[in-house]
Amino acid sequence: MTSTLNRPDVSNPNTQPMNDDQRTIISALKSFLKNKVEPGAAERDQTSEFPMQIVRELGEMGIMGAQTPEEYGGAGLDTATFAMIIEEIAAVDGSLCLTVASHNSLCQGHILIGGTEAQKQKFLPALATAEKLGAWGLTEPGSGSDSGGMQSNAKEQPDGSWILNGSKNFITQGSVGGTYVVLARTDAARPGKGKNDGISAFVFNRDEVQGFSIGRKEDKLGLRSSDTAQLIFEDIHLPADALLGERGNAFKDVMKVLDGGRVGIAAMGLGLGRAAFEYAARYTTQREQFGKPIGHNQNLAFRLADMDTKLEAARLLIRKAADLKDAGMNFTVPVARAKLFATTVGVEACDEAIQMLGGYGYIKEYPVERMWRDNRLTRIGEGTDEVQRLVISRDVLKRFAD
Repeated sequence: MTSTLNRPDVSNPNTQPMNDDQRTIISALKSFLKNKVEPGAAERDQTSEFPMQIVRELGEMGIMGAQTPEEYGGAGLDTATFAMIIEEIAAVDGSLCLTVASHNSLCQGHILIGGTEAQKQKFLPALATAEKLGAWGLTEPGSGSDSGGMQSNAKEQPDGSWILNGSKNFITQGSVGGTYVVLARTDAARPGKGKNDGISAFVFNRDEVQGFSIGRKEDKLGLRSSDTAQLIFEDIHLPADALLGERGNAFKDVMKVLDGGRVGIAAMGLGLGRAAFEYAARYTTQREQFGKPIGHNQNLAFRLADMDTKLEAARLLIRKAADLKDAGMNFTVPVARAKLFATTVGVEACDEAIQMLGGYGYIKEYPVERMWRDNRLTRIGEGTDEVQRLVISRDVLKRFAD
């Protein structure tokens, strides 16, 4: 066996019906991924080189502003189509996928949810075309899922401007970003409002402020050519109109941003898992032992059947959450289910693929080890497995309470 197994055609059209517009978008994207992205994905994983030129070209294709409305320079696509895009990119390059997903869902997503018309007009056009990349700063050294422990702070000045101090950890596009949305405490939490009360959001362009610097760039297990860095704020002076959304009440927007982001991370988990499954399935038809392909071994065949079924179920959960979001309905619990299930089975599929390839699966000549390393983050980012179970279990207990 060699590492150059023929890749199966992206997703089976029988499993994911597409309308004409979706088919056109995905066809063009597949061609771009095959010709421009796939050839260098393994090398970028080794060098951790950020693929800025590829990202710019995706911006020209409309992918970097996929869900941003056309009036702000975006493609104005629905969430279901965006999920298909993310799945396809993930199947080829997890690092690039995370860049696309976070740029669309987090930075642009927050501006779309909480921004004034003036803020949308100022920031979104450059983001939608990838002239500038977007970063979203929530996590800190001492606060992740518990954002109430946030230490970054912004002090209002007599003229209505703000002085921002603090730091953020594990920020995607941290060192390559041009536009930043940052969460900071502006007020003490009011009694009875919870620890997340008093947190505000701010948006600014990197080239318009002083006192902003990049700290440590992370050396990661996977997603190595996705940029992840620490942000440091030292007396950054922000104008009054940098405030994004309602003062002290940004966390309601944060929850909406994270819900939207979970669609993308679920699709990313699915795409990586699907790619590993396809590789393993093809491998089992070509690798022979005892005179026949190993896929004819019932144990392996049944495991492939289970993987195929789980991945398809994950796709349907994602589609349900996406459709609810586009319909303007509450999708918090459905997307928590989708993210929990899709990322769990996606990582499982990568692990199974390594097992099916045996020793070959463990070496870097074959892509399934990279898929596993890349996919492991999806069970952490945009809310851990435990956070998703908390969201789902609260809903269950509420529905069945006496």
